[in-house]
Amino acid sequence: MAFIRNHYVGRSFLQPTQLIRDFNVRVKLNLIESLVKDKRVVIVDDSIVRGTTCATRVKTLKEAGAKEVHVAVSCPPHQYPCVYGIDFPDRSKLMAANNTVDEIRKFLNADSLHYLSQEGMVAATGQKKEAFCMACYDGKYPVPYDPLLDKHIIERRRRSTQTLGEAAAKENEQIKLLQV
Repeated sequence: MAFIRNHYVGRSFLQPTQLIRDFNVRVKLNLIESLVKDKRVVIVDDSIVRGTTCATRVKTLKEAGAKEVHVAVSCPPHQYPCVYGIDFPDRSKLMAANNTVDEIRKFLNADSLHYLSQEGMVAATGQKKEAFCMACYDGKYPVPYDPLLDKHIIERRRRSTQTLGEAAAKENEQIKLLQV
């Protein structure tokens, strides 16, 4: 294991702004460079949502002298938002909803990128596919929902009443917090 994880930093994709996501990724993992220099490295990641964390890991490994960096993802590509509670963004912000696997690989600057298939993921559990919600992979939601009444409705209403000056002041407060 070439990375030491900071357990006080949570999931980066849950953060509200890209600035905060980038900061969390920088402090989440610390690399032991001597373990990767002149080596072929495989990153096994649980998912790629926006690509922020994985792209940073690949860049860090290559800057530390890794010859090659390959990425293996232990689930299928997330192509649809989760409307049942996991804070995946809307489709416009999901990496796999808008890019091919090869485009994602290029964005990550990885030498290869491999996802586990839905069939492979389900087979690994020993249970039937029907036991799982696969909506974030295939868009087949088991319970109908109204996209206008999603978990972000309060934020959208608040934003529509927020002035430009208030929004800028809030962003500046976040930047100051990150510069400490």
